[in-house]
Amino acid sequence: MTRSTYTHVTIAIDDLDEAVDFYGGVFGMEPVPTPDWDLPVQWLDCGGLQLHLVETDADAPAFHHFGVHVDDLEGVYAAVEAHSAAAFDDLDVTEGGDWVDGDPPVYYLPTIRTAQLYVRDPAGNLIEVNAPDVDALDRTLVPNVVERTDLDPPVPDSDANLYGSFGVDPTRPFTD
Repeated sequence: MTRSTYTHVTIAIDDLDEAVDFYGGVFGMEPVPTPDWDLPVQWLDCGGLQLHLVETDADAPAFHHFGVHVDDLEGVYAAVEAHSAAAFDDLDVTEGGDWVDGDPPVYYLPTIRTAQLYVRDPAGNLIEVNAPDVDALDRTLVPNVVERTDLDPPVPDSDANLYGSFGVDPTRPFTD
């Protein structure tokens, strides 16, 4: 049987310098050595894996996305809020709208209490930002926390959890 593991995700962006600035400033991703290609390309370190940015005329897909686990969701929220070319995405997943008093939503999965924030980078790529404990969020910094109503609860005693046995261990400290 073949074994596999992730190495990288490649996304189309329309301005390489702006994208490097966004991913570095919002998520702390650092450039790593990158081959010289025919297109402007930069590889970034993301927790020991890589995000590949390719400057191209291709449009960002509307729904495809990648997820990142962060240790400071409030910091990411503030950085996206301050970034002139990034945007929050509400996914239209809850009844009655998600924005409260102009504040973008941070969702949580009701049975596992995982926090989720959705943002679009300057090129329009969708990013799911995850943190393991919605109850630990500072509500003065993240005031609009919304339960996901578009999900059925997982089967009792299942591992249907971003932080289950197959996912990131949120108790393991980030390493440099």
